[in-house]
Amino acid sequence: MLLSSVLERRLLWVGGKGGVGKTTIAAALAVLAARDGRRVLLISTDPAHSLGDVFDQSLGDRARRLLPGLDAMEIDPDSEVDAHLSRVTEQMRRFAAPTMMAELERQMRLTRQSPGTQEAALLERLARLMVSEAEEYDLVIFDTAPTGHTLRLLSLPEAMAAWTDGLLSHNKRSEELGKVLKHLTPKSGDRIDTPFDEPEDVPFEGLDERTREVARTLLDRRRLFHRARRRIENPRENSFLFVLTPERLPILETARAVETLEAAHIPVAATLVNRVLPETVDGEFLQRRREQESSYLARIDATFAHLPRPRLSLMAGDIQGIEDLEALAQQLRSAGF
Repeated sequence: MLLSSVLERRLLWVGGKGGVGKTTIAAALAVLAARDGRRVLLISTDPAHSLGDVFDQSLGDRARRLLPGLDAMEIDPDSEVDAHLSRVTEQMRRFAAPTMMAELERQMRLTRQSPGTQEAALLERLARLMVSEAEEYDLVIFDTAPTGHTLRLLSLPEAMAAWTDGLLSHNKRSEELGKVLKHLTPKSGDRIDTPFDEPEDVPFEGLDERTREVARTLLDRRRLFHRARRRIENPRENSFLFVLTPERLPILETARAVETLEAAHIPVAATLVNRVLPETVDGEFLQRRREQESSYLARIDATFAHLPRPRLSLMAGDIQGIEDLEALAQQLRSAGF
């Protein structure tokens, strides 16, 4: 894959181990794409937001224009949880007896603190951005959280469908609803690389109106995740760029992540080696660092030989603001983007 084609995709995920410069690289790529005339939306999904700091701008949950053709936003996971649970509560309110509402609301408050709730709400928002909310943009760049968090996001559709099935199984209105749920839930043991089915012939016959509405809601949600996952797996629309530094731990974590994504048929475009010491630096201390770095660069070349491996030099100072990002974007241009 030519590196320049990465920015011609519809979706680009910039990931890697924490602290390797993902946010800065994602921001510079967004600037580069916008300067080339693409309409770009840059989204941070990392709970520890720093995207606004890189641009020296205040960002929130709604897209803000930073440059001609470039909008950016920071998704607040806590706000997504609140909005997600509010939608669930409102829908359940239409079906539950008034005497059950106090218990339902208590369960929703407990759910807010449950493991996985934040990631589940975030995944639904990302799915909507991929499928419909960001249709006005040519390129959507996701500045993701560290690698492990990203992999959980990509595997959550199966887990969420199973969780929904388990939740409703305690209050099924009929055996017929159980038949519908079987069409909407992955089989036990499904893996991350198991493709979703998108059922068309769902047995709604015999369901009362309220049960049918529950089933249709589940089906709509299932199709949303199906379409988002298909888009993620489509190499013509999506690519994943890993940022790493020439150090032992980032190399090991990136190797595991690349292997996992490729096994799941999720296209990995390249690994970008960040903060490489410039050839012009001198001194005994830096010479020793360069020798160590040279061994790690060779290891990167061997480990990721099947992927492009552009390198970016360590810059003299922090990167903050549009001017610094423009300079980094030019480095990326020289590297082949």
